Amino acid sequence: MGLGHIAQIAVLPAFKHARRNSELTALVSGDAKKLQVLAKKYRVRHAASYDQYDDLMRSGEIDAVYIALPNSLHAEYSIRAANAGIHVLCEKPMAVTAKECAAMIRAARKRNIKLMIAYRLHFEEANLQAIDIVKSGKIGEPRLFNSLFALQVKEGNIRTRDDLGGGTLYDLGIYCINAARYLFQAEPQEAFAYSSRNGERRFREIDEMSSALASRKPVKLAVKAPKKRPTLKQEIRRPPVGQAKLIHAESASE
Repeated sequence: MGLGHIAQIAVLPAFKHARRNSELTALVSGDAKKLQVLAKKYRVRHAASYDQYDDLMRSGEIDAVYIALPNSLHAEYSIRAANAGIHVLCEKPMAVTAKECAAMIRAARKRNIKLMIAYRLHFEEANLQAIDIVKSGKIGEPRLFNSLFALQVKEGNIRTRDDLGGGTLYDLGIYCINAARYLFQAEPQEAFAYSSRNGERRFREIDEMSSALASRKPVKLAVKAPKKRPTLKQEIRRPPVGQAKLIHAESASE
């Protein structure tokens, strides 16, 4: 569902690795030309417009749907699929408000379908290794986590449109926040955050950068998600009492 950048560079090509238990059966898009080209490329039997979405979900041809739409549409189309009894794998972020997320969960429970968010970092080897190190106690009690995630964005990109759920928090901040939650296996009890923009036209609808400081006694979490340089850095450490111990991970993101 949705044939934008992420669907074309990641989701559709990945189906070749799922042939043992899955079959790509249908594509849905509001762009008729794109729909025709990609349906032919991937030899898909059903190609539907947004207006045909509900009929497709109830056709009996579909077991599950991957939602790769703009953030603001995640809840609506996930709920419509759930109401038709179709399992849902939805791109991150889950939705743009907590109220929408709760509605998605209720719809899934009501029809007893599976609802999952396509957040791959829970399964990435480097992250799993970091979690194992923390759990092992090798660095002592972790108390401070710092994360920085940034990239460049062109004017007009979907990430810069407020009406489609753009902005730093939904696009990048969730990685920093989830990394902290996942490593500490805890939720923050209090938080302070701010966002800003530098006056550039491309950021006229959204924040250019956001920062947050969150804490959960006795654990201290620090999360940052500015949108300036193409980089991802994450650290987890305990305070420098005696010999400080540190896990540091750095990588670039396209």
